[in-house]
Amino acid sequence: MCLLAVAGCTLFTSLGFWQWHRGQYRQGLWAQFEADASVQREISDSAQLAGAARYARIRVTGRLDGAHQLLLDNRSREGRPGYELLTPLILPDGAVLLVNRGWLPFTGYRDRLPDVGLPENPAQALTGRLDQLPVAGLAAGRVPPPAAGPWPRLTSFPTAADLSQVLGRRVPNQVLLLDADSGPGFERHWLPPGVEPARNYSYAIQWWAFAALTLGLFLFLNLEKRR
Repeated sequence: MCLLAVAGCTLFTSLGFWQWHRGQYRQGLWAQFEADASVQREISDSAQLAGAARYARIRVTGRLDGAHQLLLDNRSREGRPGYELLTPLILPDGAVLLVNRGWLPFTGYRDRLPDVGLPENPAQALTGRLDQLPVAGLAAGRVPPPAAGPWPRLTSFPTAADLSQVLGRRVPNQVLLLDADSGPGFERHWLPPGVEPARNYSYAIQWWAFAALTLGLFLFLNLEKRR
């Protein structure tokens, strides 16, 4: 009984600290995401892009490649199923930066993708926040884009290697979350990543409560035996 109580207390306490540290990590990410939106860094080539931090606010000039777009599947908004549209932006030095031009609702038919046509356009300046390609919680949720077929192509949680192969260009693991008032796009309301840090803190307190309950029950039962 004593060993079980010690093991339980140790496990619950460890899980509580793990959740607490996860909350601190997420709080740091949220603070970084919500940093001063007025600060923008000018990006003109791949070297500057590679040196830019995640969530950095940037202004970049390039040409949107509307002929080779990708729809990220399984991207819901407020409980509604839909897609997010990735459009390659060709920088002046020929490098590629994927631009997330926003969210579109599911059309109701898998064989009828939404119209995301983009006419030929000259180079333009776009602003937004840098992020990384979304990652699936399970490997089974990842569906690379098809190697052939019409555009846009449907994919789910692709890797940078997947996209580099289908686009025929090296694609970094970076995505520009396009500002709502910058360039052509769809619904753009970007949120900090993951769940709220408060949820992790709440889970931590629950695990510590389980640890305290286990200890309390152990002490109560042993005191009862001695009476």
